[in-house]
This record gives sequence, C-alpha cells and structure tokens, in this order.
Amino acid sequence: MDGEAKGGASGARAQVNAGAAKAGAAGGANGLGPRASLLMSLALGLLLAALSALVMFPAAEHLRSLRDGERAQATLHTSGSCMAGQCEVEFEADGRTVVADLPVGSGGGKRSVGAAMAIRYQADDPRVVAREDDVGGGGAALLAWMSGGAAVFFLAIAGAVALHLARQRRTGNR
Repeated sequence: MDGEAKGGASGARAQVNAGAAKAGAAGGANGLGPRASLLMSLALGLLLAALSALVMFPAAEHLRSLRDGERAQATLHTSGSCMAGQCEVEFEADGRTVVADLPVGSGGGKRSVGAAMAIRYQADDPRVVAREDDVGGGGAALLAWMSGGAAVFFLAIAGAVALHLARQRRTGNR
C-alpha cells in the first residue's frame, strides 16, 4: 500500500507541475498572454494612427499652406523644442515688429536665440509663420509617415494575434 500511495502522490505532483508549466507557457507570470498582446498592439496601433492622422498630417499641411506666404528675415526670439511648437521668431512685417510662434513640426530647434532665418508668413495675419526650410512639410511630414507606418505595423500584429486566438478557439486548444 505504501508503494501505491507514493506512486499516486508522484502522479498527482506530475499533473500539477504539468498544469503549472502549461499556464506559464500561456502567459502566466512568465510573460504576456496572447490576449494582452492583442490589446497592447491594438492600443498602440490606434494611438499612433491618431497621432499621425489628427496631429502630424494637419501640421504638415499647415506648413505647406505657407509656401506662397510673404518672405521675411527673422531672428530666433525664444528657443526650445521647435518640433513641439515651443520656438518664437521676431521679424518686421508692414513696418511693425512681430513675435510669432513657430508651428508644431518646425525644425531649427538646435539654433540659439538671435540666430537668423528666412520665414514665410500670411500677409493678412503675420503671426501665422513658418521657417522657409519647413514649408515643404518639414519634420511634421516625416513624423506623420513614421507614426502611420508604426500604426500599420502594430495593427498587423494585432490582426495576427487575433487570427491565432480564433484558430485556437476553433480547435479547442486554449
């Protein structure tokens, strides 16, 4: 009897260990499970798509809209992260001094205060301004395409994980 009890306990222990290994492989404490991967990929893809579509593409279009604007020489009035729209330039327009913010997506953030640059501005509102180097879309266009590409990548991963989960569910392997 003693041998049977030991054999039964060993068999039960083996089943528990096999169950724990299967749970760990399915994403227990050792990593993300397929559902968590699906949700994270989907969330990242949608956030990057929103960044591209709602922020960066409109910023690039705004920069392009100033191609035909009035040209002027300006000096960097306030430096900062120009890509985030935290730089200001100072210039003369219609005989008055104007200090205007560079829009989101502008380059030139490495320049120091007082640096000269060519700008374009709207004739009817000189506070709407962009660096002449950026009127082709600038860094905003590049970031729009990069974040759009990353969004497609993460949405493709989410689609692959969703297909994997659907196949597992159909075959009964969970």
